[in-house]
Amino acid sequence: MPRQPFKIPESVLVVIYTPARDVLLIRRTGGQGHWQSVTGSKDDLSEPFACTARREVHEETGIDARATGCVLTDWCLENVYDIWPQWLHRYAPGVVRNRERVFGLCVPPGTPVVLSPREHDAYQWLPWQRAADACFSASNAEACLLLPRFAREG
Repeated sequence: MPRQPFKIPESVLVVIYTPARDVLLIRRTGGQGHWQSVTGSKDDLSEPFACTARREVHEETGIDARATGCVLTDWCLENVYDIWPQWLHRYAPGVVRNRERVFGLCVPPGTPVVLSPREHDAYQWLPWQRAADACFSASNAEACLLLPRFAREG
């Protein structure tokens, strides 16, 4: 069986929100109950972060970031963090940190969400402050709290 290539330690965090600043959170499968925004790694080192963001949003929520009324914005913020020890085996030997680029995606109210069942089992729309409180990750919570600074309307 062919070996999976190592994960690239460059990823995106995409805060999906409506003009009313309700934020979409998705719950990871596996019973931990971790609520988060869309996240995901580049498929290739040359893949631009914006392409990664659009791809991951579509894969995880079924939302087309290029659809009418959707506005994807690069917030020009990056988080660098240590990769959790239980996930280090997914990366090349010696890789211990990940760089995450933050985006916002404004979507029209009522945008349908279709989750990827192997990754997420529930979703909810919450006002941005409550979304920040619900996020498992500190960097995700911080991104939700920054929403009023970066919010764009569709």
